[in-house]
Amino acid sequence: MSKGESRVAVITGGGGVLCSAIGKGLAQEGIIVVLLDLSLDKAETAVESIRSEGGNGMAIRGSVLDREDLEKAAARILEAYGRLDILINGAGGNHPQATTSEVLPFFDLPEESIRFVFDLNFLGTLLPSQVFGRVMAEAGRGIILNIASMSAFRPLTRIPAYSAAKAAIANFTQWLAVHMAQNVSTEIRVNAIAPGFFLTEQNRFLLTTESGELTARGSQIIEHTPMGRFGKPDDLIGTVQWLISPASEFVHGIVVPIDGGFSAYSGV
Repeated sequence: MSKGESRVAVITGGGGVLCSAIGKGLAQEGIIVVLLDLSLDKAETAVESIRSEGGNGMAIRGSVLDREDLEKAAARILEAYGRLDILINGAGGNHPQATTSEVLPFFDLPEESIRFVFDLNFLGTLLPSQVFGRVMAEAGRGIILNIASMSAFRPLTRIPAYSAAKAAIANFTQWLAVHMAQNVSTEIRVNAIAPGFFLTEQNRFLLTTESGELTARGSQIIEHTPMGRFGKPDDLIGTVQWLISPASEFVHGIVVPIDGGFSAYSGV
């Protein structure tokens, strides 16, 4: 495929369960997908799956907390494809030592674990937005899509650092949308999605037991999700496709819940 022939999307955390599913969904729309992940093996496995279904893309090892890694990735993308149209800030997650429990009360949460979670989620969204956003600014067009969380709007028990960091992402999404439109280009759109409860490597220990049964917390979540189930990775794809398509060209600075009705349910 020659340079400039198709839109190019970079997805941070692209080797993860949710982001690799998003990548596959974009590839099915003819978008070239670049998966950036600290684990090159995971990113390459996801890219191989994309290619096996006729898609195009590549994997790049890099940290969302290392500006040099990000700048090298941007240079590689431009060298390979000559353009960068879409950034999906998918890198993030929680940490067991930033999660309260009977043996680890809030008052004893280690500072380094809290900082790890906040940096990974918030700075790991801001720094790629700076580096890849500059490429978009120079082109005068582009789409940035952040990944917030239900916990950004309804803070969940036990995960104070994660909830605060995702709230920061939701706020930053609105800030960046205004900044880009007023100071850079009205052709650069910024939005976010807020997934509800999806089973991932980071939260599985909170929601299910080793045997696969629901924990008390997992049961509470299902009881408060009107659709009665956890989300599946493919549940994200349609909304993402809409937000990066011309169909949403006047949609700017919003955070879209994808939560099976969790945010709509009062519990009674």
